[in-house]
Amino acid sequence: MKLSYLILDTTDPAYNLAAEQYVFDALPRERAYFMLWQNDNAVIVGKHQNTLAEINEPYVREHGVRVVRRLSGGGAVYHDLGNLNFTFVMDAGDTEKLDLRLFCLPVVRTLEALGVRAQVNGRNDITVDGKKFSGNSQYLKQGRVMHHGTLLFDSDLGVVSEVLRVDEEKFRSKAAKSVRSRVTNLRPYLPPDCTLAAFRQALLDNVLAETPGEPYALTPDDRAAIEALRASRYATYDWNYGASPECTMRKKRRFEGCGTVEAYFTIRRGVIEGLVFRGDFFSLDEPETLAARLTGLRPEAEQYARALSGFDVSRCFAGLSNEAFLRFLSE
Repeated sequence: MKLSYLILDTTDPAYNLAAEQYVFDALPRERAYFMLWQNDNAVIVGKHQNTLAEINEPYVREHGVRVVRRLSGGGAVYHDLGNLNFTFVMDAGDTEKLDLRLFCLPVVRTLEALGVRAQVNGRNDITVDGKKFSGNSQYLKQGRVMHHGTLLFDSDLGVVSEVLRVDEEKFRSKAAKSVRSRVTNLRPYLPPDCTLAAFRQALLDNVLAETPGEPYALTPDDRAAIEALRASRYATYDWNYGASPECTMRKKRRFEGCGTVEAYFTIRRGVIEGLVFRGDFFSLDEPETLAARLTGLRPEAEQYARALSGFDVSRCFAGLSNEAFLRFLSE
């Protein structure tokens, strides 16, 4: 099977994931495709995950981290410009024998040529010195496979630990959870003159040495179709958050002059379906009146603020201001 390769020229995660799907769905099936791409400041969550249970939502919101759901399963990963992503699209053949490791071997060979000994470990990881630098996942449909992997080259690992840090006591989710591993960048193991661009070219050369191919240039029609898919799916709340399985979320805080307030949320498809307040507070009105105002909303600060406009929270939680309650909901 002939190979075409694409190096995407944007760092927009919604566009790049739309491009992956477009290549998979729309480009001629008689060819295989290899893609290299980067995302700037984004969390990519697995298809079956609950987005809110995977991300540190206050940090994501404060730092403008984009959150996009992919088509494949597996865990959540953080992407920045120190990260390189690769994708293979081809016929799956015998899906019973399909092995993620086969698609990881070009990475291992490339690193070996650069003097770095890497290993494919477990179900979908590539490691060096026992530390993970690459996670991989696959999407199968109608006899085709899309395999994609992320490569930590020189990412900000401090942000990785922050953006994917979630209070495990806060959520009880039915979705697949990410497994946190010790991670590392490749940069410290490589020669000093090996930039990310040089590593990207080395990986491409290695793939082409095994399977000769030619570049594929996206046409104006291709780009228009990708933009349409981006707008209809990958840039929408309904896909990135609303496709999440049902989960419960718990928030608890003690407020001076009010007491302890606990909020128990049931979230389904990214929307608050149920909300119950508990605690040792006093109230003039039943907290259920406030819960009713918040039910049906997305769990976002902007929606909370609109729902609280003109409503006196202290009537439900004596001694608690609207501002403090809004911070509580949004943290």
